[in-house]
Amino acid sequence: MRIKNIAESLCKKYMTRNPYELAGCKNIRVIELPLGGIKGYYSTCYRQKIIHINSDIPEDEQLRTCAHELGHGILHPSSNTPFLRASSLFPIGKYEKEAEHFAVDLLYSDDDFQEYIQFSIPEIAECLNLPIQLVEYRLSVM
Repeated sequence: MRIKNIAESLCKKYMTRNPYELAGCKNIRVIELPLGGIKGYYSTCYRQKIIHINSDIPEDEQLRTCAHELGHGILHPSSNTPFLRASSLFPIGKYEKEAEHFAVDLLYSDDDFQEYIQFSIPEIAECLNLPIQLVEYRLSVM
């Protein structure tokens, strides 16, 4: 619930759920460039926080990746994330799991999920193009 509260507080303060806009509000630079098989990563260089997004992945994946990496910037500001592999559905590790939770909490409000409440979890996952585990998490914190 702590992560959801952090995401909701940001959205309320800056009146947006757009991770690109929120990154700007938090003085985190977003760079889009070809990264091969890497979706994105977060780093700091000379106290400048930077989100690197793979410009070759589809826009919806870029948005989710930006939200995920923003999670690192907000939740783990002094850590540099090495990378998120394109082939991995579920990043391993505490920081990666927290960043995934932050991303889904940021991108989808309770009202967004209420629209799908009559559907099964697999159906919601398919509609929102999310892994089932993230849908289960998001429903558990509503």
